Amino acid sequence: MESVNYSAKGVVFDIQRYSIHDGPGIRTIVFLKGCPLRCKWCSNPESQSYKPDLLYRKGLCIECGRCISACKAKAIDPKNKYWVDRTKCTLCGECALVCPSGALSMKGKEMTVEEVIKEVKKDDIQYYRSNGGVTLSGGEALTQPAFAKEIFKACKAKGWHTAIETEGFVNEDVIRDVVPYIDLVLLDIKSISSEPHKKFTGVDNEKIMKAAKLIQEITHTIIRVPVIPGFNANEEEITKIAQFAGSLPNVRELHLLGYHNYGEGKYELLGREYELKGVPKVKDEELEKYKKIVESYGLECKIGG
Repeated sequence: MESVNYSAKGVVFDIQRYSIHDGPGIRTIVFLKGCPLRCKWCSNPESQSYKPDLLYRKGLCIECGRCISACKAKAIDPKNKYWVDRTKCTLCGECALVCPSGALSMKGKEMTVEEVIKEVKKDDIQYYRSNGGVTLSGGEALTQPAFAKEIFKACKAKGWHTAIETEGFVNEDVIRDVVPYIDLVLLDIKSISSEPHKKFTGVDNEKIMKAAKLIQEITHTIIRVPVIPGFNANEEEITKIAQFAGSLPNVRELHLLGYHNYGEGKYELLGREYELKGVPKVKDEELEKYKKIVESYGLECKIGG
């Protein structure tokens, strides 16, 4: 059995238990921080930075002033729109330590593989009963490749099913090094058209397309498509994605994920504006229409993931 480096470290921002999505059975989702993309609809904006983030919940603030005194960078002022001047904040976390109401808190912490496995092991009986396991998400977990690889190795050593949610914006060497330890890859393909892809995510899609071809050669891969109005929610783009997915020899399944704004409130906590404010959800009948397009290319299609 291959040895595991349980002392390897990475930055985690959440561990979600008893999930019935993101892979088969009952799962524990480990969310790693850091992402090279800046998708305008991102529902986990606190995942984008590789460092811990400072969150400010205005509704909990009692304006006691303790954080102002604690902040050596003088980044906190009631006159600031979001309380904290993010251009001055050094993310030292001192303000969160003295906040009595929990209005200020840090999101994300460094953990070892041993600490992660100790946490997810609490649910291992559920993995065996439901054929579930552990899924890494983010952010983009593959941008912490050494940490992700050791977590997967540890999970495999215990006989747990492994999965990852990824955007595939990573180098070939990372894919070849980490993906062999993953039983299921849930791979986002957002657009085949490079220009809108860059406009809505901040990066072009060339690396992602190459990654998709390589990943599906290595392990079970399901394509997932976030369907976003004004971006890819049209027959032409869905057809292009279906054609591409259908051309991958080992891909048999594609999931359509309708747009939602569940993460909108998180942007205010981070002192940021949500760029898709007011964008409507995709109607069920529209998703059904796209589902038929996908199925016409010989793929099993599921609405939701």
